[in-house]
Amino acid sequence: MPEPLLEVRDLVKHFPLPRTLLDAALRRPQETVRAVDGVSFRLSRGKTLGLVGESGCGKSTLGRCILRLYEADEGEVRFGGVDLMRLDERELVPFRTRMQVVFQDPYASLNPRQAVGHTLLEVLDVHEIGAPGERRERMAHLLTQVGLSPGDAHKYPGEFSGGQRQRIGIARALAVEPELLIADEPLSALDVSIQAQILQLLLDLRTSLGLTMLFISHDLRVVRYLCDEVAVMYLGRIVERAATEDLFANPRHPYTIALLSAVPEVWSRPRDEIPIEGEPPSAMRIPRGCRFHPRCPWKVERCLAESPALERVRPDHEVACHVATARPAAGLPEAPAARPETAPEG
Repeated sequence: MPEPLLEVRDLVKHFPLPRTLLDAALRRPQETVRAVDGVSFRLSRGKTLGLVGESGCGKSTLGRCILRLYEADEGEVRFGGVDLMRLDERELVPFRTRMQVVFQDPYASLNPRQAVGHTLLEVLDVHEIGAPGERRERMAHLLTQVGLSPGDAHKYPGEFSGGQRQRIGIARALAVEPELLIADEPLSALDVSIQAQILQLLLDLRTSLGLTMLFISHDLRVVRYLCDEVAVMYLGRIVERAATEDLFANPRHPYTIALLSAVPEVWSRPRDEIPIEGEPPSAMRIPRGCRFHPRCPWKVERCLAESPALERVRPDHEVACHVATARPAAGLPEAPAARPETAPEG
């Protein structure tokens, strides 16, 4: 296989919580949020990988660790064969132009005191993109490229709608001609009609510029439309990864099936619906064994004690589920198994 543009190996990011005086007095152990807890995947050049899951599963933290906006605790992030985790700040600078991000909130991601043209010119100046005399022309081209007018350069973010601000955020990301674009829920803060416009813009840019994209979202309809592959994340780990149409046609993990069951527009097999019971466990108190077992109707004794690893069940289709990997042809049982008592958390 050709070398992927991006390869993540066993990435870990935990956030220790501050201890209060009462915690110290009672000698309580320090609690830790295990936001990303051993994630691995590959992303080929020119492809788009959709990363989906419930809020709080670690999707955005994973994206920020890849960009080194957060420093990971363990693991590797290999970009073009280079492990970014081993680079110091000076060595990392050339890679900043090759990787860019579009943030979720178009209102908070732009400086309200800075005109849009100045925002884009600042990026070009800092990274020395093009000759100084050509940068204003490039700034105007960027605005045109995302569906705005060069005359908008003198306006401030407060003069734009949410969709227009997100277009400006995309223009800022494209200013340095990146190879990889991480889009962190870029549509979630926008009205539905505006979402369609920004989605089409991303599709057009991917085609015209040959971008490789990590698209983080909880909207399965958008992911199916935009992405070549999908990775499903639950409580800090990837539980299923497959080509998009394969995952939507043949989901194997019960959590994936439950997510699809909640969106009738993308799921046409109601007989296979799996209800999710309860709330996700806290990332500070990860259950032993399979992380999904407290909410899973198909759990068996093994799920309570042993954490499943991602295993290949079809060509280019991986799943972390003891039941699914034990039944590669038939998939999940036809009826819920007897539910043993939930294992203690640890």
